[in-house]
Amino acid sequence: MEMSTKKNRIKWIEIVFDLTYLFIVLLSASLLYKNVEIGSVGWKFAIMSFLLGAGDSFHLIPRIFALIDSSDRDYTVSLGIGKFVTSITMTIFYIFLWEIGKEYYAFNIGSKFSICVYGLALLRIILCFFPYNQWTYKNPSVKWVIIRNIPFLILGIVVMVLFLIGAIINGGSLSYIWFAILISFICYMPVVLYVHKKPMVGMLMLPKSCAYVAIVLMGFSII
Repeated sequence: MEMSTKKNRIKWIEIVFDLTYLFIVLLSASLLYKNVEIGSVGWKFAIMSFLLGAGDSFHLIPRIFALIDSSDRDYTVSLGIGKFVTSITMTIFYIFLWEIGKEYYAFNIGSKFSICVYGLALLRIILCFFPYNQWTYKNPSVKWVIIRNIPFLILGIVVMVLFLIGAIINGGSLSYIWFAILISFICYMPVVLYVHKKPMVGMLMLPKSCAYVAIVLMGFSII
């Protein structure tokens, strides 16, 4: 009985957290968009924030329904498709961050670095389309979870270094984006590697999401 009560409490904490997360991100995206000029850094921040919230909703909304539903309905397919969409939108999210960092800090970065960044993003997206990912399976291939996340991790590190260098050299109101990216990956990688063995590791997605909320909220400092 005590174990059941604990699981129920954790379930509702996750539901409230997920709804709050989506609300904050999408509301912030709307407010940012209304207060910036099209094509500006703030505008890119608004589009990036909306992409984050919209992409995550494809996974979180089915997740919320699965948690609420007391029937035996199987949400494996909808959750898998949601993860697939989120994987792609998160990759594009980092492309936006890369472009925002270059413009905000006025870095004259050689084309080789941008080619590397876009190449990593493209590789990650292509890998997501391989059927070996088994998106709609109950127990998808752990090997392919790791494979598709290798270019994503490298992409995140490159973008993080860009903002870290910018913070050290120029400072500014986006100086902590590098730290938020670091926190997000510190929380995300254990989930990639161990959630299939220990489901509770999945709770690390909560602080990971908080890191992304922090990034979105930093956008208000540049409008």
